[in-house]
Amino acid sequence: MNVERVWDYPRPPRLEAVGERLRIVLGGVTIADTANGGGTAYRVLETSHPPTYYFPRASILESALVPAGGRSFCEWKGTATYFDVTANGVVRERAGWTYERPFPDFAALAGHVAFYAGPMDACFVGDELVTPQPGGFYGGWITPNLVGPFKGAPGTNGW
Repeated sequence: MNVERVWDYPRPPRLEAVGERLRIVLGGVTIADTANGGGTAYRVLETSHPPTYYFPRASILESALVPAGGRSFCEWKGTATYFDVTANGVVRERAGWTYERPFPDFAALAGHVAFYAGPMDACFVGDELVTPQPGGFYGGWITPNLVGPFKGAPGTNGW
């Protein structure tokens, strides 16, 4: 197992292509699976955070994404817009997001969607079940090979 320490990740963040299969299950349905093709998946690595994974839109069930209100801003990536994520009658509000026009260093994220792991039935990197980043604000996915502590839990905002 390749151990990664999140405190060794860079700031500003770095974008990396992902070769491993990524998969999400909601409502008992696989709503996103990079094994279906559709382009390259990416992860963003930033000091103190578990990676955030971005799926190419073509690897996501079209019916799973419903545009939702609101926006947020990232100093590195730009303005994010949100999706409610739905499958088999289950709806998770604002559980996915995209950067439609990301800043140049993250231009590859255009046409990709990231998901919060917590509201989903299950998220996988390879065959590893993901644990959500603590706190509910950040969208990092924790895999068994990651070493923290991780930003996001109460009391960590000043890190």
